[in-house]
Amino acid sequence: MASPDSASLRRLMVGVVLVPVIVTLALSAFAWSSARLAPRDLPVGVVAPMPAAEKLKSGLQRGDAFDVHSYAGEGEAREAIRDRDVYGAFVVSPKGVTTLTATAASSPVAQVVTKAGDALAGQIAGKDATARTVDVVASDPDDPNGTGFSSSVLPLVLTGVLSAILIVMLSKPGLTQLGGLFTAAALAGVCGGLIVQSWLGIVDGNWAVNASVMGLTVFAISVMSAGSAALIGRAGMVCVSLLMVFLGNPFAGVSSAPEMLPEPAGWIGQMLPPGAGGNLLRGTAFFDGAASAAPLTVLLVWAGLGVTGVLFGIRRSGAEPVGDDEPTPSRDVEFSRGSAG
Repeated sequence: MASPDSASLRRLMVGVVLVPVIVTLALSAFAWSSARLAPRDLPVGVVAPMPAAEKLKSGLQRGDAFDVHSYAGEGEAREAIRDRDVYGAFVVSPKGVTTLTATAASSPVAQVVTKAGDALAGQIAGKDATARTVDVVASDPDDPNGTGFSSSVLPLVLTGVLSAILIVMLSKPGLTQLGGLFTAAALAGVCGGLIVQSWLGIVDGNWAVNASVMGLTVFAISVMSAGSAALIGRAGMVCVSLLMVFLGNPFAGVSSAPEMLPEPAGWIGQMLPPGAGGNLLRGTAFFDGAASAAPLTVLLVWAGLGVTGVLFGIRRSGAEPVGDDEPTPSRDVEFSRGSAG
């Protein structure tokens, strides 16, 4: 049998080894996704006469930067941008090219689309061509580059992780724990709405809807962490927390776009609550909820899995789902009372 000193030494060695592993994973995820930013099949539109449209599509699709869609007119292209089907569009006329962008969808992507539109104008009509840019869905004037919006995701992730740790430490699996997680997430959503919309004014849209999205994002993260703790123990909660912070956050694509991240980071990020939550909040804040079904589904699936984990944890630990904070009388107490009678 190992002595207390040797057991402590083993735990210390495990901690020492884990530190460089965590640093390596964190740096790899954050630095890799940031250093390899480039357009990859960015959905854009083209409005031009048919022969010119086909020529433009073949030119833009050379490589893998753009995924080009043709539209009959500028109005149809604008509607596609508002519906989040494309990030921008190129409207070609004899005088030049009008580039339609949406800085609310992504400021870095809008810059890429604008640069491509300027290049197209030179190719089509030469030096005398006009290159005009129109921002169809603009970012909030108080956050023109979207930096404030993109900075709001990590606090939501940390809030979800920390609330799960605190509530799991202070309660056991049961309805009381679920109620605590839900209440904490709801309060986080309210506070988030007060900060980013009421105070800073960096998001638009319906305040209650945006606050609900932030609360749902926090709840999906926290309840999944709690559910993993109920089923597997603290190791499960640690794994989920690390997944959200060191993978979900850098792969979320909120500061750029999922299509700007190296594959398959963009796809992975949208399957995790940070990316789905950021995408859903962007849709409710600037696009009247367009393209919200997929990220909302992702958040609800994670939340449902977490709730299921907590409920199964009740059976696993033998805890009662209601009144789980009340102590159960021991047999020794009952025996003593019977003897006294």
